[in-house]
Amino acid sequence: MTTLDPRLDLSLHRVIRAPRSAVWRAWTQAAQLERWWVPSPTVARVDRLDVQAGGAFVTSMSDDGRNFVPHTDSIFLVIEDGRRLVFTNAVNSEWRPAAPAPVAMTAEITLSDHPEGTDYHVVVRHGDPASRDRHEELGFFEGWGAVTAALAQLVETDTAV
Repeated sequence: MTTLDPRLDLSLHRVIRAPRSAVWRAWTQAAQLERWWVPSPTVARVDRLDVQAGGAFVTSMSDDGRNFVPHTDSIFLVIEDGRRLVFTNAVNSEWRPAAPAPVAMTAEITLSDHPEGTDYHVVVRHGDPASRDRHEELGFFEGWGAVTAALAQLVETDTAV
């Protein structure tokens, strides 16, 4: 993991009270990912999820559950099984350079063991300060915070004794 640059990066941290393996499955199994990947009440559909370096990560979203529009068209750059995944939307799932709206980014999700479950850390990197600031202004903390809360609720509920 590289150093966080506050001029270019946004980050989020949370302890999720579930095993790291449960959080990993929620990220890497389509049926799990669809349950939390977009803020409710919008619903997600996973169109392609090839969890390997260079693999496609493509999702759509819908407000009515019937009419879906593109949401994420990206590739995985790094996969460290059970611990770390990195993806970017600056290259699309067809391996073509992309100019995604609203901003190009690279997201790194890191999972590590914590006495209470999983230490969950997200770093979203941007190419320039203006893109980072735009992403924050568009609601990075609210959006990523909401889906992280939904992820936590999913895995904490599914693993509750």
